[in-house]
Amino acid sequence: MLSTPALLAHAAKLDLVIRHVLAGLGHGIHAGRERGAGVEFSEYRAYAPGDEWRRVDWKLLARADRYYVREAERDSHVAAWLWLDASASMAEPSYAIQGLDKLWYARTALACVAAIAQRQGDAFGLVVCGDGRAEVTPASRGPRQLQRVLAALARTSASGSLPAEEGMRTALRIAAAPAVVFAASDCLDWPSPLSEALQRLRHLRHDVRLLALRTQAEVDGSFPSGVAYREREALAATALHRLLPTDREAYRERVFQHFDGVAAHCRQHDIVLAQARIEEPLEAVLRGWLRPPAGRGARR
Repeated sequence: MLSTPALLAHAAKLDLVIRHVLAGLGHGIHAGRERGAGVEFSEYRAYAPGDEWRRVDWKLLARADRYYVREAERDSHVAAWLWLDASASMAEPSYAIQGLDKLWYARTALACVAAIAQRQGDAFGLVVCGDGRAEVTPASRGPRQLQRVLAALARTSASGSLPAEEGMRTALRIAAAPAVVFAASDCLDWPSPLSEALQRLRHLRHDVRLLALRTQAEVDGSFPSGVAYREREALAATALHRLLPTDREAYRERVFQHFDGVAAHCRQHDIVLAQARIEEPLEAVLRGWLRPPAGRGARR
């Protein structure tokens, strides 16, 4: 498994990073199969009114004196929508790894998901939320679509705030058919137009999975003593802060309460939440984020 510093050494091209990460990732976004009348036999089940008679196994009827239907599996394609928070706070850097920030980690994770979707033959699209607007790359399939998405991610910078409700509403029109939605954000602005959009997508029966990213310093308040840090989306006059040693415990408590609220909101609306520090190896984080939710499976 490559560490984050090793990945940064290849950060000039997203597709090169993807090849390194996916080399050790053995599964995809969904099972890739659905039950029905297909070619490959899966299992038997009891006959139910409405089943086609041609699917009844007559030889088994002769032996068991009961009607059983042959279930089969066929390939299933699920659209994947990638949502990226590109607001100013995503430019927050790691104090432990030079050259690493939350936006780099988020867009690299989403690039890997796009590559997996392309490998599975699924359609995938991208929504970038930043600078007060939502930019949409419509969903499509194939290698050219992957290059379009990678290019859009590569040119994204963290700036401004999340789009207002109207901007998000425009982006919501893209996902008419059931899809898997992968959203990457630092969740500092929560509740927000992004949280409301994800909630709406879940209520529309999409499988929504949120990756909440923080730096190690944001998790435990390990900012260098006496060093001023900037609240990137606040007004300039109030954006500069200095965290003293005596402030760290109160800071950690506020952070814990905020993300506890984020987790509670996600549970309430059946949004799968994965939390990670950007200093963690990306492959391990992806494994947890891509794993089908327990009890729900791949939603179609």
